[in-house]
Amino acid sequence: MGDYLSSDEDYHCSDQGSPEGFENDEPDIQLVTSKGPSTLVITRESLLAAQKEDLRQVMEMLSLREHHARTLLIYHRWDVEKLFAVLVDRGKAALFAEAGVSVDERCDPDPSVPSLVTCNICMEDVPIDEVTRMDCGHCFCNSCWTAHFIVKINEGQSRRIRCMEHKCNAICDEAVVRSLVGKENPDMAEKFDRFLLESYIEDNKRVKWCPSIPHCGNAIRVEDDELCEVECSCGLQFCFNCLSETHSPCSCLMWELWAKKCRDESETVNWIAVHTKPCPKCHKPVEKNGGCNLVSCICGQAFCWLCGGATGREHTWSSIAGHSCGRYKQLEKTAERAKRDLYRYMHYHNRYKAHTDSFKLESKLKETIQVKVAISEERDSTLRDYSWVNNGLSRLFRSRRVLSYSYPFAFYMFGDELFKDEMSEEQREIKQHLFEDQQQQLEANVEKLSKILEEPFDQFPDDKVMEIRIQVINLSTIIDNLCQKMYECIENDLLGSLQLGIHSIAPYKSKGIERASELSTCWNYKANNAVGTAELGRPSGSGSSDDSGCPSQKRARKEGAGGVLFDLNLPAEVVDRN
Repeated sequence: MGDYLSSDEDYHCSDQGSPEGFENDEPDIQLVTSKGPSTLVITRESLLAAQKEDLRQVMEMLSLREHHARTLLIYHRWDVEKLFAVLVDRGKAALFAEAGVSVDERCDPDPSVPSLVTCNICMEDVPIDEVTRMDCGHCFCNSCWTAHFIVKINEGQSRRIRCMEHKCNAICDEAVVRSLVGKENPDMAEKFDRFLLESYIEDNKRVKWCPSIPHCGNAIRVEDDELCEVECSCGLQFCFNCLSETHSPCSCLMWELWAKKCRDESETVNWIAVHTKPCPKCHKPVEKNGGCNLVSCICGQAFCWLCGGATGREHTWSSIAGHSCGRYKQLEKTAERAKRDLYRYMHYHNRYKAHTDSFKLESKLKETIQVKVAISEERDSTLRDYSWVNNGLSRLFRSRRVLSYSYPFAFYMFGDELFKDEMSEEQREIKQHLFEDQQQQLEANVEKLSKILEEPFDQFPDDKVMEIRIQVINLSTIIDNLCQKMYECIENDLLGSLQLGIHSIAPYKSKGIERASELSTCWNYKANNAVGTAELGRPSGSGSSDDSGCPSQKRARKEGAGGVLFDLNLPAEVVDRN
């Protein structure tokens, strides 16, 4: 262990903001703070405020009403930067026409016009006060409009309900939809409001629901790269790109294939194909348990083990009476190939599972270490700071997870499933040796750190504890550097050299997966009121505000159009069923 000993000044690893919530091990180390959180939690209280802020930007820039701004944002998947880029490149007219926005002001009915108007949908003459004209200028009776709106809402198209006129691309005014549907079916109007609110998450590529089960009600918004791993305020860590568990350094496609391979029975079938032969009579798999090539099934049928053909029972050690097998070599090659593939899978799966099991066992080690730290702090000793223990444990957790997922990555990176035509055999061998060397170095140091942390340091004298402290600090630094080098090798030397760019991995973060910060509603609450929430036409919610003008945490539910309180924590389909 002498190679890893150095002074505390050499240690520059930080674990602040780690998934386990550990503090930095050296209080005198100054961390460089970023310009702001890269991931935000959108709760049910801040969902409306986050949506309002994007609406406000578009309304102020283009001088639009709220429903027009919402139509533009939904069409561009709530990407404000993309919307403004299209505005600069193609102009306002093309931007509006493509999204189905018509800003022509609706004219009030002329008193001189006859009191009856013919609706071109139902061909009925209806009073002038029972028809509605949209911004696009098309006018139909309220009954036809209402039936059209209800059908579209039930079909899940409430975010973009088009005009009924043939070949008209204009999107209907949401206030009109809400008003007409609310008179006939208040529950349907409530559902319409719900879909409009959830469009900020469902149609936004930078915002996704947390995949926790049961659902925590939160959504995560990323500010920078969509290919990242995040942690929700509920504690769940997941890949933002594919919404599965965190799996770097595996790409999303690699992890999807690996999870399916481990979940289904493909390898069981492979084992049966390698070690058994089907009976030619009953077709049940038969395993050979002797040296003779004449095999008997439980159904009584005798057959040749080499070719699988039915035979009689007369035979010698070298031949079977009346049977000549000429396909031995071909079947041998097929069996050897299947056996090789099975053993290769078992090699990577066993190591993947071993590190996964070690991670689970070491997670239970946290409580034991906390007890040791508490005992050490209570005794009369010159050592008072034991934060290095927590930081070493946190580093162990993260590096163990990296090691675990590095084996599925190696299985597909150096196999024939994905990159058979991307590398020659010589290139594959060189890259595999490079990766496995780094993998083995990381594995050896992780095991050393795990062994040291299990030591009963609460029973050791101060000089022995100081020695363990230096070892943990230095091993943590070495492991952090090795993880960083492994990710750089994967991104630059392995995946970066491929022609197909469909495989990318989440970047390595020394501090661990970032815990998303809760999106505050204070910064845009006054702005929302300034643009007028009444324009939206939806209820303002049942909560109150505190002294700072921010909505309080009691605002957990929102009053629908029908006066019924519904929980923003649940998707619209659940609310409808309830």
